[in-house]
Amino acid sequence: MACAVEVCATLSWSRRMRIALDAAKGLAFLHGAERPIIYRDFKTSNILLNAEFNAKLSDFGLAKDGPMGDQTHVSTRVMGTYGYAAPEYVMTGHLTARSDVYGFGVVLLEMLIGRRAMDKSKPSREHNLVEFARPLLNHGKKLFRIIDPRLDGQYSSKTALKVANLAYQCLSQNPKGRPVMSQVVEILEGLQPQDKGEDAILMTGGGSVTLYEAKPNPLKCESGREADASKSNQTNGRSKSELPKECDLYSPSPDLVLDVGSVSSRS
Repeated sequence: MACAVEVCATLSWSRRMRIALDAAKGLAFLHGAERPIIYRDFKTSNILLNAEFNAKLSDFGLAKDGPMGDQTHVSTRVMGTYGYAAPEYVMTGHLTARSDVYGFGVVLLEMLIGRRAMDKSKPSREHNLVEFARPLLNHGKKLFRIIDPRLDGQYSSKTALKVANLAYQCLSQNPKGRPVMSQVVEILEGLQPQDKGEDAILMTGGGSVTLYEAKPNPLKCESGREADASKSNQTNGRSKSELPKECDLYSPSPDLVLDVGSVSSRS
């Protein structure tokens, strides 16, 4: 099945904050289980939206049981998507719930700035969004230069600074410096806009235009039948030892998938 983008709409600040909260609640639920579950591949394309734009997590193919008792981490093969994986996990293979917190920070940063985690179309120093943007998140004037310009006028400076500070903490190089997801949920609940009129979705100019005027990625996804046929040896059409591609983990059943602050309808 081709993952062609047919319709895109730019999400308002209010929608983005509510989607962030829904996604954070999903991770907090997994982490709060009797035996914590680590999602391990949190990214925008794994956040699906229903008709009311409520968000839910999809594709648990890389999920892993978390540490128990005196264990501090789970040692595992490094898997996930480049740009979203926590640095300590990439370096050591040590997986913890705070690895998911880092991935959440990347997604929150994408929604705040309006760019993908990795974008080779940008100048070389801006290819990696975290490396480019994180140092600017605690500098007011610099921050407001890089916030998605399509959100202009939809947020207060105070709220934007709080969201940026939350992203900054989630993206800490030190896992212990990151908040736990229950804390993230609490912070985001306090940042939800109260004005229902802010729920409007801002349409982009063209049917196939994403938030940042990029062309859709023509990656192919396997149909559900093909994926089921290979389920015994593969996860979503790929070898378990193979790093997932952006489109491999897309579940075709819902109508909408989050794409860096925009909504995309896929065929």
